[in-house]
Amino acid sequence: MASEFRRHDFRLDPGHAGLRLDQALARQLPQYSRSRIQGWIEGGGVTLDGRPARARDRVQGGELVQLVGEVPLESGIAAQAMPLGIVHADRAILVIDKPAGLVVHPGAGNREGTLQNGLLAYDPRLAQVPRAGLVHRLDKDTSGLMVVARTIEAHAALVAALAGREIAREYLAVVTGVMTGGGTIDEPIGRHRTARVKMAVREGGREAITHYRVIERFAAHTFVRVTLETGRTHQIRVHLAHAGFPIVGDPVYGGRRRLPAGASPALREALGNFPRQALHAARLAFAHPSSGEELDFESPLPADMAALLAALRAG
Repeated sequence: MASEFRRHDFRLDPGHAGLRLDQALARQLPQYSRSRIQGWIEGGGVTLDGRPARARDRVQGGELVQLVGEVPLESGIAAQAMPLGIVHADRAILVIDKPAGLVVHPGAGNREGTLQNGLLAYDPRLAQVPRAGLVHRLDKDTSGLMVVARTIEAHAALVAALAGREIAREYLAVVTGVMTGGGTIDEPIGRHRTARVKMAVREGGREAITHYRVIERFAAHTFVRVTLETGRTHQIRVHLAHAGFPIVGDPVYGGRRRLPAGASPALREALGNFPRQALHAARLAFAHPSSGEELDFESPLPADMAALLAALRAG
């Protein structure tokens, strides 16, 4: 695997006094994982005031650190030019409006044609950033906004902001069933115990919190706005299905498609043939990782969901 060496020279923050060296470095260099830092220390790549150091050494704060570490570059993932739907670009970040049908990360059976392939073609330097700068993901058939970091520092800052619930993410969805009002679903999500490709609300899962509010009601469906506090795999799809309001067109959690009584042929066709889960990441707001400027992006409803809503309104 290709790699490059990075060097950092700095003094430890006095506020880290009493911490283990690996803990202090992980806090001061958040762009690297603690396990990677531990590996560098064990390999002799870190000195403290000019002396070799151990990961378990307690620090006083103010010591001079010299660190030289090897960082693997993204490899085995081919760069492929493709339209990316870029809505914002600067030296630190990209904001992408992803279409439905585009896989985000390469995986088994999907080594090419993914967003990550396209990002590496757009900016080859993204090979130096974890996951080519991807901070979060959207399911293949979910459309909408994603932020991509173009530097290791920006990636670390955005990952920390996401973990700290400092990135606002709003989605639009069309669900089966008529909601009486908005609400919050606070139920843990984990891997399904028998169907391993699915997620489920289950005891022992990870905390997951989803808020939703009604935008528009129809005879047997509801158009909703959803906001996330956490970012578990398939979270919105699992939570809404668990609440009894599965997303229209969801092939995994949607269940049987429900048609309202007296539905017109056009509505029957629109509901019966909708090709994906009707879920769109419509808004993304966060502080810029370099400047701190508050950024707020919105993506218009894609044509397929707009057509579905028009059919529901027509009845």
